[in-house]
Amino acid sequence: MPGTPLTQSALDQLFLDAHTHNAWQDKPVADELLHRLYDTLRMAPTSMNCSPARIVFVKSRAAKEKLMPALMEGNRAKTMAAPVTAIIGHDMHFYENLPKLFPPIPGARDMFANNATLADTTAFRNGTLQGAYLILAARALGLDCGPMSGFDNAAVDQLFFAGTNVKSNFICNLGYGDPKGVYPRNVRFEFAEACSIA
Repeated sequence: MPGTPLTQSALDQLFLDAHTHNAWQDKPVADELLHRLYDTLRMAPTSMNCSPARIVFVKSRAAKEKLMPALMEGNRAKTMAAPVTAIIGHDMHFYENLPKLFPPIPGARDMFANNATLADTTAFRNGTLQGAYLILAARALGLDCGPMSGFDNAAVDQLFFAGTNVKSNFICNLGYGDPKGVYPRNVRFEFAEACSIA
């Protein structure tokens, strides 16, 4: 219920006990769950509802083999073992959809179409936000995540987004993790090291 804090077990699942996974159980992820994942993350906020994220869920062996050469060597085996690899990209021309997504401001499209710097920054920022929402939504739905950035973006763009205005940002393995592949948690900054209250 909105306005009610989540239970401790929910916070544990989303943040406190969750880890980046590097090893995976041989357990498939249903397409229906990927649909539910997107239907969940799409409801989280983006500026002016611009929703620039574009996601390719790489599942088939053929698609994994297509992706593999673009990965850094250390990311290949775990990506091939993961049931799904999400390529999170952002549409650089997201503003073409603003008349549909954000009708309250009729001139919203032109604000970005006429300012490439603003459009690029907005696409990257909000696409990254949606990628973070994907991780949290996946965890909320019982999936484990292995996000990473060790790949050749230009190669991935050519392989999976050719002929579009989409650029890749990061990738995230999805599935049911094998706890034996989890590294010990590294230290995090304390509040006083990272935050202030003005």
